[in-house]
Amino acid sequence: MPLSLAEMAIEVLTCADGREKTALSHRHAAAWRAARETGTPLPIGRADPPLHPARPAQPELLDPRDVPRRRPGSPQGRIALLHAVAHIELNAVDLHWDIVARFTDISMPLGFFDDWVKAADEESKHFNLICDCLEAMGSHYGALPAHAGMWRAAEDTVDDIMGRLAVVPMVLEARGLDVTPGMIEVFRNAGEDRTVAALEVIYAEEVGHVAYGSKWFHFLCGRHDIDPKDEFHRLVRRYFHGALKPPFNEEKRAEAGLPPDFYWPLADETPQRPR
Repeated sequence: MPLSLAEMAIEVLTCADGREKTALSHRHAAAWRAARETGTPLPIGRADPPLHPARPAQPELLDPRDVPRRRPGSPQGRIALLHAVAHIELNAVDLHWDIVARFTDISMPLGFFDDWVKAADEESKHFNLICDCLEAMGSHYGALPAHAGMWRAAEDTVDDIMGRLAVVPMVLEARGLDVTPGMIEVFRNAGEDRTVAALEVIYAEEVGHVAYGSKWFHFLCGRHDIDPKDEFHRLVRRYFHGALKPPFNEEKRAEAGLPPDFYWPLADETPQRPR
């Protein structure tokens, strides 16, 4: 008897080792995709996902205020920056499988599951790409402490699918679109071509993940006859701790379905923008 999609998600969420977690993620995504292609989709099923995903013994997780600042001008600083990216990607794998498993009581089209399984599969690839870069630089994931607050958005939106979509893909992942070009430039200036190539893959694919968030957020707003912009503002103010930080990558955000009037009113400063 094949596993349901929800059971597959639980297997990923309860696997602690990063490389093993992402291997499971790839395998389950391939099984879901293969079944969809034959016209006999796997059952979605029901699950009781853990409040926190399993994590390896290392890295040590610190309060965000206690994580050392990363100065990318040195090899050690670039390793620290990459370690932070690996940590973000591993959390993203779990965030996408969690949305698959946590909201199975809400009737959603199969396309919803297609999108988040694909996103989880891509985040798994991203984690491994960055781990490979770290190892090529003489380090590894777990060698440095990491941010303990990464899962807070999932905890805060544990029973609110629209809050989850607003905060995770449409705020946190959209922030990745803002900062990744600068990271690519740091590694390009340092001659780290392998890392540049990895970050360019991540940058291109993250646009799709933000777009999935926007698509399904708008879908649910339509289902409930809610104004998407007003609801987005309400949910981000409720669940996101702090203001959004410009500058924003307006071109990529627009490509992902996020117009400026969604995020500029939530910014901590609104400088005069060119007309």
